[in-house]
Order: sequence, then structure tokens, then C-alpha cells
Amino acid sequence: MKQIQDAYIVAATRTPIGRSHKGFFRNYRPDDLLATTLKSALAQVPGLDPASIEDIICGCAIPEAQQGLNVARIAAVLAGLPTSVGGITVNRFCASGLSAVQMAADRIRVGEADVMIAAGVESMSMVPMMGNAPSLSPSIFDRDGDVGIAYGMGLTAEKVAQQWKVSREAQDAFALASHQKALAAQAAGAFADEITPIEVTDRALNLATGEIALNTRTVSLDEGARPDTSLEGLAKLRTVFAARGSVTAGNSSQTSDGAGALILASESAIKRYGLTPLARFVSFASKGVPPAIMGIGPIEAIPAALRYSGLNQQDIDWFELNEAFAAQSLAVINTLGLDPSKVNPMGGAIALGHPLGATGAIRAATVVHALRRNKLKYGMVTMCVGMGQGAAGIFERV
Repeated sequence: MKQIQDAYIVAATRTPIGRSHKGFFRNYRPDDLLATTLKSALAQVPGLDPASIEDIICGCAIPEAQQGLNVARIAAVLAGLPTSVGGITVNRFCASGLSAVQMAADRIRVGEADVMIAAGVESMSMVPMMGNAPSLSPSIFDRDGDVGIAYGMGLTAEKVAQQWKVSREAQDAFALASHQKALAAQAAGAFADEITPIEVTDRALNLATGEIALNTRTVSLDEGARPDTSLEGLAKLRTVFAARGSVTAGNSSQTSDGAGALILASESAIKRYGLTPLARFVSFASKGVPPAIMGIGPIEAIPAALRYSGLNQQDIDWFELNEAFAAQSLAVINTLGLDPSKVNPMGGAIALGHPLGATGAIRAATVVHALRRNKLKYGMVTMCVGMGQGAAGIFERV
């Protein structure tokens, strides 16, 4: 079915991103975190009738345990949405949140819905990266080309660094720039429009009295950016995925917790409920690449998304390129000839964090507000995807 109407983003928000295991969301359940984010997005559109929402599509990379059993529907109930609002959880690993936006937009674009919510959530504190009981088919070892599915993501980054000749020094310099840009953006208040402050409660046991002390505070900034980052410090870090490699914890994305949510609407719904469109969803592409070099996914996805949109690379004013690893980010930037000044102007996942399935929705919120704040026209969210994929989505400020 061809597109019969446009899909517009009318609300976009996200939580701050917390460091996994030791960060401010380490004890915050992901279903509750998503519910809080949904309520915040809805608060941005007070004129919208919640009963008009057709469905909630939520991305989650490891949808099990605390974020299992269809976390989209659970969060919808926890957020107090009408029971008529459905929910579905989708998984394209690191592109799950962006795929949720694409799927929600498509329902509107083909005329099957007028209002949709797209979201993403991930708690890497509560659910380990490969899940609680990972089990890969032995058959993937039957052919050399399939073995990459079993590789850890860090090893794929080493493969990319080697094949695309990305040096350790270049990776560390890229990582340092990520922290510097993130810290500058935080100091300038550039994230304020996109972030929903979240109240968290810390519990501490008083060993003398046996009492549990509760300390409640509000968090409003991503906690991964480090002002003490330096090239000297990064150079001292040991490689963690290959003995003679170049990928370290310092030039890789941080494991994180977070959530994001966007509300999408048709033009008729915008008029009916008095909504203000923030951006138009333009196009989306996903492409497969060899699993062993999964980091190059955007090299294939970016041109495809541009082709579907009728735009040229030069038309894109702002790229949110998820920094899974500095090695793959640089391989993408160098191969496609992206303008470095347009790529992650406020830092990326190396500094800000990467809560897997939530990242696409989080970075979509970043793009929507960045385009408006800077009066730019087109923005893109793009990332590599575990097991060999790339994804890219384009947004237009309206």
C-alpha cells in the first residue's frame, strides 16, 4: 500500500541515561521507567485524547525478565493509559527504538492509524547484554560466514578497525571529542528540551542501627560524560577484546539504562486535537552486512534511507550516529565522507551511553529537538546493529 498521508512527531522526550550497575537507574525497573517516560510524553500534548492512541510500539533489545512479557503493554497500563491502547515490543537490537518509530510512522502513513506512540527502553543493570540464558544454534558454526553471529560486539569492532585501518590513536581522539562535546552541550543546557527529569530513590543500610535510609533526588543529565577524560588517560587503558587489538572500554559505548518516547500523529489528528508538529518522519532503511563486521551497517543503511527520501547526503544537517565503538564510527564517517561537524555535535554513546533498544528512540528525540533549536531542516538517526545490520531514519523539521 502506498503512503496516503504524512506522519508527524508531536511530542518527543527521553530520560537521562544512567550508567549500568552503578548508576542512578540501577534499581529502577525498566517497565516503570518506560511508564514514567510515556506519561511525560503525553503531558506535552494536553489536548490529545489518550483514547485516540491506536497502539504503542516499544523497542527493547533483550526483552526478558524485568523488561519481558511485552513491556510495551505493561508500561501502557502502568502509565494509566486507557485499556483500549494496545502495545507491542519489537527487537532489532541497537536499532529497536528507531524501528519502533518507523513502524509507528508507517501505520499512520498508510492510513491505519492517526495517533501512535513509539518508544524504547533498556535496563542493562537488570538484564545482561546477552540475556539470562543465551543459547545460540550450533549450526552457526557450520559455515565460516555465519560464525560472526557468535562474536562479541567488541571483537567485531576489532575486525572493523583492522579492515578499515582505524588506529588506536584515532579511536581515542574520537572518544575524547565525544566527551568534550557532551560536556559542552550539558553546560549550555542543550539537552533540556529533550530530557524528562526523573526522581530516583537511593537506599543505604545504616549498619549501626540496622535502619534503611532513603535519599530521593531528581536526575536531569546523562551521567556518562567524564570531565577528566584525556588522551593520556585513554592511551593507558588496556584492550579488552583482543590481546593485540585497539578497542578499549574508553573508546567503546557505555553500557547504560534509559528510555525514550515519541508521539506521532497524522495531519487530521493534529488539527482535531490542536497539536503542534515538531518534525515529519521522512524515510527509513535497514540493511544487512556480514555479522563479523556488524559495525559498518550504516555504510549501507545511510545511502538507502537517502535514496528512499530523494535527498542527498549534503542535505542532512545533523547526524546522530550511534557510537557503538569509535572504530566503527570512524569507518562509517570516513567511508561515506560524512562532514564531522554534522556528526554527533552534542557527543555520542561513548560519552552519553547506549541503552541498547532504547537508543533509537532516545536519539530520535535528540534529533527532533536539535533541528528545532538550531533551525535546521533535516536530521538522521543511524546505527550499526548486532549480528550484522545497519539502520537509518530521516526526520524533517516543520
